[in-house]
Parts: sequence; C-alpha cells; structure tokens
Amino acid sequence: MSTVLDRPVVAAHQDPAPAGRPDVRPAGKRLGPGRRRQLAWVGPSALLLLWTVSSATGLLDPRILSEPWTVVATAGELIADGRLQENLAISAQRAGLGLFFGILVGAVLALLSGLSRVGEALIDGPVQIKRAIPGLALIPLLILWFGIDETMKVLTITLGVFVPVYLQTHAGLRGIDLRFVELAQTVGLSRAGFIRKVVLPGALPGFFLGLRFAVTGAWVSLVVVEQINATSGIGYMMELARTYGQTNIIVLGLAVYGILGLLSDGIVRFIERKALSWQRTLAG
Repeated sequence: MSTVLDRPVVAAHQDPAPAGRPDVRPAGKRLGPGRRRQLAWVGPSALLLLWTVSSATGLLDPRILSEPWTVVATAGELIADGRLQENLAISAQRAGLGLFFGILVGAVLALLSGLSRVGEALIDGPVQIKRAIPGLALIPLLILWFGIDETMKVLTITLGVFVPVYLQTHAGLRGIDLRFVELAQTVGLSRAGFIRKVVLPGALPGFFLGLRFAVTGAWVSLVVVEQINATSGIGYMMELARTYGQTNIIVLGLAVYGILGLLSDGIVRFIERKALSWQRTLAG
C-alpha cells in the first residue's frame, strides 16, 4: 500500500504539487529574485574586464600585478613544455583524494552523531574542538608524524574538508521535523526505510551546503600544503616563481586556483539542483 513516505519528505514552505499542475500563483509583482538565468559568468567577467582596463591604462603596475595578456602568454608557454598540465594533474589528485576522504568522514560522523545521543556525546565535542583549531596550526604536528610526503598533504586537506560537511549535515539532521519521525513510526517503517525516506532527504540540503564549503576548503588547504616543502603542484610552481620574482607565474597560479574553485562550486550547485529538484526555494 502506498504511503506519504514513498516520496521525499518536503517542508511546509515547499510546493509538493506534481509536475504539470497549472501555476495558480498571483500574476502581480513577485518579491523573489526572479527566474533563474545563466549569469554566473557575469561577476568573473566584470573582474577580468576591470583587470584588463586597469592594466591597459597603467593604473596597475605590471611589477605588482602582471597584465592579463602576459599571464595568457605565460600559460601558453607552460602548456607547451608540459609543466602546467603536470603540476595541475598532481594538484587535482591531492585535492580529489582529500575531498573524497573528508566527505566520507564528515558524512559518516554526522549520521552517527545526528541519529544517536550517544554518538553525539562522543563525536560532536571533538569535532567542535577541531573546528576551533586552525588547520595551519596542525601542519607542524602532521609533518612530525607523517613527514612531508603525500600522506601529510592529503590528510591536511581531509581535515579542512570534513568539518563543514559534518556541521551542515548534522544541522540538517537535527532540523528534520519531529512530525515526520512520528509519521514514520506510525506507518511502521523499518530503521533502513526511515533513513532512506526521511533522514536522507531531510539531510541533503545541509549536506550540499557543507559540500560547497568543503570544496572551497579543499582548494585553500591545497594552496597551503603545496607551498610547504613540496616538489610538485601548482603551489610549488608559484613558490618557485616567488623565489625568482616571476609575478606572471604567481598570478597564473592564482588564476588556476580561482578557476578550479569556480568550476567545482558550479558542479556542486548543478548536482544540488538535480538532487533537490523537489524543493521550491528562492534559489529556483
């Protein structure tokens, strides 16, 4: 027999109407941000235009910040000799591993803490302690424990990733309406069914918010670890350029980090819209 729990749980402010039902909302002026448009490129393009104009008019000293065309030419040279691709692949591998382990640890700990009072008592306190300790403060200790090889770098990124995933997922779990829990008990859902039909849909919005913070945290941590006794990666390339006063390579490295961060955030937001298509929010 079909029940109301055969579909993801939706909150009171969301529209549970099935697709195809006519839109009966008022046709007057709306108070929200309007329909979704593909405008994510506007901000970065405006920033690039400002940089170009400032460099062309001499407002920016090229010794302080290289011109965009110089950075593009430098990228072409580094691509031609293979250095940029090689360092980018190594950086992406480090960030990917740290992101994977951080998401896994953060999500598992959030489920254990959010679904059990005992789990919360054991887990939440240590995570809050880690949250209060800057990642940079742990690097000397991690170097003593693991040396300066890949293990230390991936672990540093993992520690920067799992905290936001844990915090936002845990908050999403604790924010599930108690009435849905009581309804699941009334219809006799098993523990697995309760997790699948109530817990996971309720925690997904918080998880994706934490994932966006985690992606940013992964790139920030990567910048740090690649400038500490590294021999490869975009950060190492930038640190080497600093030694020789090559501003153009430093700016190129920053641009690469920025593009990677923007692309990864866009991917997360796209997946979020698809996974939470049943939600109706101001985000559209």
